[in-house]
Amino acid sequence: MKNKNKLLDKCESMTLLCTKASTYWSFVKFCFAVPLVLTSSAMCIINSISEDANSVKIPNIVVNAVSVLIMSLNNSIKASEKFEIFKKLSQQFMFLSQELENIDGEDLDAQKYDIIMLKYDNLIQDCSFEEIPSKFKEQVCKLYSDNNRYVPIQLNGTAGNMIKRNSGGVSGLAGLEGIELSSQIV
Repeated sequence: MKNKNKLLDKCESMTLLCTKASTYWSFVKFCFAVPLVLTSSAMCIINSISEDANSVKIPNIVVNAVSVLIMSLNNSIKASEKFEIFKKLSQQFMFLSQELENIDGEDLDAQKYDIIMLKYDNLIQDCSFEEIPSKFKEQVCKLYSDNNRYVPIQLNGTAGNMIKRNSGGVSGLAGLEGIELSSQIV
């Protein structure tokens, strides 16, 4: 039962983290879409204003250059792809959480636990933690550790956090900045 609850906590924390990352990348995607709409509208207006093509040649070049720059940045950042990946991961972690919640404690045998753990491990491997802003990792770590719940190892330590543990579970969050690593951290 303890392993089930630990895995459930981790799945729920990853659902929240991936949802936050999905929202972030959706906003980035939107921030690239708006200037592209504006530059396209500007091209339409510039070309409609003048009957002489030579008089709008320089404004056309400038607006086209800005459009190409925005599209190049958008393609290199790949905000749309990241949004879709984190949205999908969020849904998959949610489904895994629901699967765990629907299992009664005595119904979870070792084979079923191993299958669920394999699903969890595969989802964790698909998650690009480096593409998630640190503030979201820290928020999720703090939220879960403040409530004595487990977080994935990828959020504890690699996100620049160190969570003190006691025999009963998680006991608190402390940033690494300014903390001496000593026997206090177990």
